[in-house]
Amino acid sequence: MADNNISPFAHVFLKLMQGPVYEEDKAYWKDLLGWQTELSKYLQQVGLQLIVNESDGFARIIQPDAEENADRQLPRLMRKTRLSYEATLLCIVLREALDEFDVKGNGTRLFMTQKEVKERLTLFFRERNNKSKLLKDLNKPIISLLNIGILKAIREDAANKELHQYEVKRVIKALVNNEKLEEIKSKLKLHVNAVQQ
Repeated sequence: MADNNISPFAHVFLKLMQGPVYEEDKAYWKDLLGWQTELSKYLQQVGLQLIVNESDGFARIIQPDAEENADRQLPRLMRKTRLSYEATLLCIVLREALDEFDVKGNGTRLFMTQKEVKERLTLFFRERNNKSKLLKDLNKPIISLLNIGILKAIREDAANKELHQYEVKRVIKALVNNEKLEEIKSKLKLHVNAVQQ
């Protein structure tokens, strides 16, 4: 097939359609920045928006909510994922861990083991009789966040799953911004208080 009609930024567009593009993916990142204006114009034509966050080193496509009075409603290309209570809680925990990491200034990429993630999560659950069941149940929110790209598996340890290592992707700052963080924390507080009463 001749590629004469293929746009020179098609590879970046297709990569973005798969999920966020990160600065560490040097070739795509360089091309994305080079074609940013053209990509933005193209995406606007199909009802999408390019978000580039150079300071945190990621770019992604979003589909803005349709205006109610629009002549023609566009179908949703990107489904909104509903997270479980535990996965939402994990988002909060990871977002706060990333903020702490940034304050300390120890680098740009936050890595955590499965054990570290679970230790932070267990603080939010009342003492259960079967702690091993609780820790096993906490694998589910980790898997959920791996599936949507908030966590990325970096190293797996076949002998000890607790030593699996994940990177907390900076896209979490866009998905859970400061305003959203406070809103979710307020809701979680109400939920925890209701459970403990």
